Amino acid sequence: MKLVLLSGWGIDARIWQPLARHWPAEVEVTTPDWPGYRASPGLERADGLEALAEAMREALPADAVWVGWSLGALLAAALLDHLPPPRGLIRLGMAERFTGAPGCRVSAAELRAFRRAFRRDPEALRQRFLVRQLGGETHPDSAHQALTRLIGTRPPADTATLDGGLAQLATLEAAGPLARSGCPSATLIGEHDPLFDAAVLADASPLPGTGHCPQLTAPERLARTLAATARALLATEDSA
Repeated sequence: MKLVLLSGWGIDARIWQPLARHWPAEVEVTTPDWPGYRASPGLERADGLEALAEAMREALPADAVWVGWSLGALLAAALLDHLPPPRGLIRLGMAERFTGAPGCRVSAAELRAFRRAFRRDPEALRQRFLVRQLGGETHPDSAHQALTRLIGTRPPADTATLDGGLAQLATLEAAGPLARSGCPSATLIGEHDPLFDAAVLADASPLPGTGHCPQLTAPERLARTLAATARALLATEDSA
């Protein structure tokens, strides 16, 4: 069983490292970076999703289950309109939208203000967002220290890539691409995720005792849950 794990805004693929020793033996995992993160060449803002799809084509095979976390979930869903669909898509820590829908705690106006402030001081705002998304963890300070040990203190992507990601958070939605592709999907959201409320949890499988970053606070349980969820999606595909 192949899983492709995709990271979110402002954090690269190293976020998945805590899960590495917890995967069941039959699970084959890859963790590609999005364009513009770490050593991966960035894209021009004008290139759009078609260029992103071409850049990620080899990293997103159709014989795998894609697991997108946070912005990575919205990007993975959007790419269903441009790439052969995978055997399943698991959205971790993301509803059908990031903002502008019931259950989304970040309003469209707040995200616009964040983007304006980001352009004035990108690193300060990136750090502020990291702290906010860790706010639902049982020990957020410890989670922040763990994240810093994983990814360091330097931005993992350039400012243009990060600003483009904020635009994607404001505009992308998952429902349309999922419906058009027919791709089996599942949604997993931490029960204390500070970015979403109970209205979103009602339509998702909640992850007990975690917030937006279960990779840091419950890696063993998350690995088991992702593997089990992927198996269930594959069983759905096989019975169709």
